[in-house]
Amino acid sequence: MPVITCIDDLKRLHKRRTPKMFYDYCESGSYTEQTFRENTTDFQKLRLRQKVAVDMSGRSTASHMIGEPVAMPVALAPVGMTGMQRADGEIKAARAAEAFGVPFTLSTMSICSIEDIAAHTKKPFWFQLYVMKDEEFVDSAIERARAAGCSALVLTLDLQILGQRHKDLKNGLSAPPKLTLPNLLDIAIRPQWALEMLSTPRRTFRNIVGHAKGVGDMSSLMSWTNEQFDPHLDWNKIARIRDKWGGKLILKGILDADDAKRAAGFGADAIIVSNHGGRQLDGAVSAIRMLPPIVRAVGDKTEVFMDSGIRSGQDVLKALALGAKGTFIGRAYIHGLGAMGQPGVTAALEVIRKELDTTMALCGEKNVQNLSRDNLLVPADFEGFWA
Repeated sequence: MPVITCIDDLKRLHKRRTPKMFYDYCESGSYTEQTFRENTTDFQKLRLRQKVAVDMSGRSTASHMIGEPVAMPVALAPVGMTGMQRADGEIKAARAAEAFGVPFTLSTMSICSIEDIAAHTKKPFWFQLYVMKDEEFVDSAIERARAAGCSALVLTLDLQILGQRHKDLKNGLSAPPKLTLPNLLDIAIRPQWALEMLSTPRRTFRNIVGHAKGVGDMSSLMSWTNEQFDPHLDWNKIARIRDKWGGKLILKGILDADDAKRAAGFGADAIIVSNHGGRQLDGAVSAIRMLPPIVRAVGDKTEVFMDSGIRSGQDVLKALALGAKGTFIGRAYIHGLGAMGQPGVTAALEVIRKELDTTMALCGEKNVQNLSRDNLLVPADFEGFWA
């Protein structure tokens, strides 16, 4: 195994070992990618307060997210088509998360199905749901998640209309990839990826094919997907899903303080401050900038989590110090998966935990749950002065 010191090491391996269309799917945003870039660069504007002569023995990164114990306050975010980054990718990521002691969230648009994950893991995982026009499919997905023992439903609110990602269109992104000459040449130079894909039957969207009405093959799947994201999604529809589920509910895609207050009053167990990793509304403010006003708006009414832009344990610490109770990583663990499969996901988690632990110690803290704004130096204009 190569020496992995940071997530960028995994990113470089991921780019070499995975076909271009799937690497680009991971490492891109919508339109000009301004929000995608600022999600990460805005973390760099926050500075850490170094403290010395503090007893640093007995440190702990352990915490809880929606009442569940976690080895560190980091969950694996739902990422579509994870099983195209590496064969059976969702299964491998879920197993790595389970062994490490952090939550795994399965995307509606996954390659491996809810049932696939349940059959290959022992602990409950979380299921992320997109609201589709087909209520029968939505209700069926909820029941399947319940039958699989999922301990939380993560409802994504910011994908009513799909943001345009230029690279995906230019690459002709599909699962499985279309066998064009450029794609065949791209795959041919990555024989390990190809051999692993040939060894698994999981090469399409198994949460949908065979479960959605009239979807039995790739052609019917694409037409169904293109027309199914529900632009009519509103709080009444969210209430229907909340009541149908009846379990712990996390609302993902909150980027506005008023929306956060509405979600907290709505009975959500947690909200995720997120702009979909910069893949939806390009030009939106970064998630880390919006975290403080949302934390203030919500108070202790619900747990506030954050994703979009986290690439290190220092980023995790900064989000926690600004008030998040937990964080989600997407690209960081996908880079590990694409680089080395399940061991790569474990490597990504280990990198983040080590960075979190070391940084916490040098900031004079022994327990991750004690982090606060006192551990940061925040620019006066960090949240922005917007007319």
